[in-house]
Amino acid sequence: MSEAIQDERYSFADEAIIDSFMLLVKEKDIERISVSDVIKKAGIVRSTFYNHYENIPALMVAVEDKTIHDIFSLMDEFHPGNNHDICKSFYLTLCEYTKNNPFLASLLQSPRGDAFFEKAMKMFHRYVAQVTQAVAPDPENQEEFSYFIACAISSTIGILHKWIADDFRATPDEVADILTRFFLSGILPYLK
Repeated sequence: MSEAIQDERYSFADEAIIDSFMLLVKEKDIERISVSDVIKKAGIVRSTFYNHYENIPALMVAVEDKTIHDIFSLMDEFHPGNNHDICKSFYLTLCEYTKNNPFLASLLQSPRGDAFFEKAMKMFHRYVAQVTQAVAPDPENQEEFSYFIACAISSTIGILHKWIADDFRATPDEVADILTRFFLSGILPYLK
C-alpha cells in the first residue's frame, strides 16, 4: 500500500477519534469517557485507537493542542485596524467556535482547565512576543505593546468564561459585539 494512502487513512482515523471524543463531551462528563465509548462512536477497532493514542488522557492532550491551534489560526487572521466589521467578524467567529466546541467550554469550567490555561498562556506569551516584534520594532514600545495585547487576550478569555458560565444565554452576536466594543474602545487606542 502506498505511503500516501496510509497517511490519508491515519489522518482520517485520527479525525474520527477526535470528532467522536468531541461528540461524547456533549453527552457525558469528560472524566467518564472511555476508550470503548470513543471507538464505538468513531466506528473503529480498539487497535486503531491505540495506534493513535496511548489512552484517554493522551487523547485529551491532543484535543487541547488542536483547540489551541484552532484559536491561534483564528488569531493569525485577525488584522482589524479600526474596522468595526472586521473586528466583529473575528469575535463572532471566536464566539461560534467556543459555543460549538464542547471540549473548550467544559475546560473553561473544570479544574482541568488550569492545565489547559497554563499551556495556552505559554503559547499566548510567544504569540504576543512575535506580534510585538513585528508591529513595534522599537524596544521601548514593545514592552508596553505586549501588555496591551496580553490584556486583550485575557479579557477575551474572561468574557468567554463568563458567557459559558451563563450557559450561553447571550447570543454569539451579542458577545461578539461586547468584545468588539471593548477592543476598539478599550485596547486599540493604546496600540496606536
